[in-house]
Amino acid sequence: MSRDPSAGRSLVTRRAIRDLVRSAVLSAYGVTGFAGGGPIGRLLERAGLAHPGLHVEVGDELTVDLRLTVAYGLPIAEVARQVESSVRYTLRHAVGREPTRVSIRIGRLDHQQATAPAPAAQSGRPGPTELAGSGSDVA
Repeated sequence: MSRDPSAGRSLVTRRAIRDLVRSAVLSAYGVTGFAGGGPIGRLLERAGLAHPGLHVEVGDELTVDLRLTVAYGLPIAEVARQVESSVRYTLRHAVGREPTRVSIRIGRLDHQQATAPAPAAQSGRPGPTELAGSGSDVA
C-alpha cells in the first residue's frame, strides 16, 4: 500500500446527477412534484423515457433547469430558495461540483381541499376506547 496519495478521477453520469437533483428537489418543503409534460409526459416518465420538469446540462458548466409544482398557500420565493440551496448543497457534496446556474420555474400550484375528519358517534357516555385514546390518565 502506498503512503503517497495519488490523484484519482471519478466519472458521474448525467442520470446519476439527475437522480441526485430529483431527490434534493422532492425533499424540499413545499414542493409537490415536477410540472410539465401533461399526461403523456407523466406516462413517459414512468416508463423512464422522459423527465419533464427536470433538465440537467453537464459539460464545462453544470446547469439545472427545474419546473416545479408547489403547494398552495406557501411563499413561493421561500420554497424556490430552499430548492436552490438543497440542489447546490447536494451536488457540491455528492459530486464535488457547484452548478453554474439553477433555474427554477413554478409550473402550477397544487391546491388540495382539506377535509374535516368524520364525526364520531355520540352515545352520551364515553366508552373505554374513547378514554384510552384521549391520552388522559383520568378514567
